[in-house]
Order: sequence, then C-alpha cells, then structure tokens
Amino acid sequence: MMARPTPGDYAPFYGNYIALVNDGPVLKMLDSLKTSTYKLFCSLTDEQADYAYDKGKWTVKEVAGHLIDAERTFAYRVLAFSRGQAELPGFDENIYVERSNFNNRSLPDLAAEFKTTREANLYMLRALTEEQLAATGIANGSKISVNAIIYIMAGHELHHLNILKERYLIWG
Repeated sequence: MMARPTPGDYAPFYGNYIALVNDGPVLKMLDSLKTSTYKLFCSLTDEQADYAYDKGKWTVKEVAGHLIDAERTFAYRVLAFSRGQAELPGFDENIYVERSNFNNRSLPDLAAEFKTTREANLYMLRALTEEQLAATGIANGSKISVNAIIYIMAGHELHHLNILKERYLIWG
C-alpha cells in the first residue's frame, strides 16, 4: 500500500506538489486525473489551446506537452529506481518545451497522448511491490523514493491544473 511520503523521501522543492495530493489512494487519483485532464483539454477551443497568459509563458498546448514529458520522466524514474538503478539526470522542462513541436499539434491529439501515457504508466505503478515502492535513487542530484515519485506525478499535474485555472482562466 502506498503511504504519503515523508520529507526525507524527496527533495524539499517537491513538497509543494505532494501537499496538493489528498489522503485518498494516489493511484485512484492518478486514474481520475487522467480522465478529467483529458476531458479538460478536449473541451478547449483552438484559440484557448494557443493562448499564453503572458509573453514568454507556455501556451496551453505547451502545458499539455510538458505534462506528457513530465509523465514520461517520472515514470522512467519509477522504472529505473524500482529495478535498482542508482542515479538519473534531471531534465530542464524549458529546454524540452523549447525543442518540442507542441504548438504544431492539436490539443485533442496532445490530450490523447497524455491519457494513453498515463494509462500505460498505471499498469506499471499498480504492479510495484512494497520493496519496489521503498526503493530510492538519485534524480537531479537529490535522493528520492519511488513512492514519492508517484505522489509527485499527481501533485505536479494538480499544480499545472491550478495554473491553468488561475492564470489562463481555464477550467472544465
């Protein structure tokens, strides 16, 4: 069973993400978010999809693409650390978005990719043993547990949904 991670299980900068996750089963939350985030992105117009709330900020399409990139990165960390790999590099989300072609794609296409990626990851997450959940590794120079990464996946998504609501004034 997955328990809320303690501060020693992750670097302090992840604390804000973990704080966004409720006390219910985190895998159930990830499954629910998969559907609600997909529906939110599919409900937006092309104009909303291309909107950025300020100069130099990501468009909604780029936010969706970032969620996909982060989902893959977090899942790879879970896979690697649960299988015994000790260290992985960080990733610079701004460089990833800058070098993407998210703005050349449709938001429904990005939404489908996010949903499919999350569905695949849920199979892996549901199969983890207690020993694998407790495994740790170094990511971006900081120690982190597999269990904490799973909570961070949910909190990271919630963080960006909050930004869409507060700064982009989008909510489904």
